[in-house]
Amino acid sequence: GRQSQAWLLETVSDLVKDHSSFIHVEEFPHPWGQNSILLKIKGTNSTLTASRGVTILGAHQDSTNLFPFFAAPGADDDGSGTVTIIEALRVLLKSGWRPESSVELHWYSAEEGGLLGSQAVAQSYERKATKIHAMLQQDMTAFVKSGTTETVGLVADFVSTPLTTFVALLVDEYLDIGYTQTKLGYAGSDHASWSKMGADSAFAIEATFEDSNLNRIHTTRDTFDYPEFSFDHLMQFVRLSASFVVELAGWS
Repeated sequence: GRQSQAWLLETVSDLVKDHSSFIHVEEFPHPWGQNSILLKIKGTNSTLTASRGVTILGAHQDSTNLFPFFAAPGADDDGSGTVTIIEALRVLLKSGWRPESSVELHWYSAEEGGLLGSQAVAQSYERKATKIHAMLQQDMTAFVKSGTTETVGLVADFVSTPLTTFVALLVDEYLDIGYTQTKLGYAGSDHASWSKMGADSAFAIEATFEDSNLNRIHTTRDTFDYPEFSFDHLMQFVRLSASFVVELAGWS
């Protein structure tokens, strides 16, 4: 976990190295060894950031195997979400985007251990009274079950209903596929850490919960070399991520 975190830190730092005047990358330390990574993009309008708050895209960088002595490749859970928000950032920066209000991208540690990394980050922000405008979690974005219709699953658990309704509008406006409401029956991912502190959060996944990648995640089979793993599907979530931050944080 520590080695993959070091690779991720190097990758995102290299991506933004030419934008150091307004982008800062830092590690959020944890006692278990794998740190969360926070990428902070300073908005052009500090007054707007102060009144509106920070817009966050999140994913978790860790993976697990139900049998802890076996490999946990985690290509879908949550390599896909991790790559989704990296690619959204790459495309936006290439286009010359800079937000009016501040934006952050978070790659959380230890989600699989019980949302440990995101809880620590959210609690830190709460202690500092950091205002959050909105948070969107991307966790599992690449699997399309054979025989099903490609869709975005909009999770109804531990989310802001108005923000989720807004995300549905983004799907209709910017994506080539539709959305389906779905329930997990539990917290599910790192968005819940932000909901717990009172922030508006939403959670988009690759399908309805029932049609998601339940048979491969948390096993050695969570790889990308099989037909149902779709980079084209992942790209729909890149569009969703990019539209989320542009619509909520602006473009200047």
